[in-house]
Amino acid sequence: MDRMGRNTADMIHIVDACYKKGIAIRFLENGLSTEGTMGKMVIQILAAVAEAECERILERTNEGSVAAMASGVKFGRKLHSGTSSALVLIEQGEQRKNVIAKTGISRATYFRLKRKQLKPET
Repeated sequence: MDRMGRNTADMIHIVDACYKKGIAIRFLENGLSTEGTMGKMVIQILAAVAEAECERILERTNEGSVAAMASGVKFGRKLHSGTSSALVLIEQGEQRKNVIAKTGISRATYFRLKRKQLKPET
């Protein structure tokens, strides 16, 4: 049910739009239905609970990421093993084909390293 709408307001809008067309939504797994005022109320309450739980999960995830960064964990993809040697070869003026052949980096990685070398980070 919590996948039906992005948030409580979206869920209410979907249920109301269906209700105005004479469509009742019935959730088979837990036997809930939007038929009648009580059914609509229960769906709205459960949608609000699902939204609150989703927000809490995001909060915990962000707190975990911040704590991991503080303890020195690095996020993202690891560098290619030939990156450092490729940088040296690029600095020495080696041709692109030779750098790629010697280090095993991709063509895109070569150009990314070359651009990074020309425009150093501040």
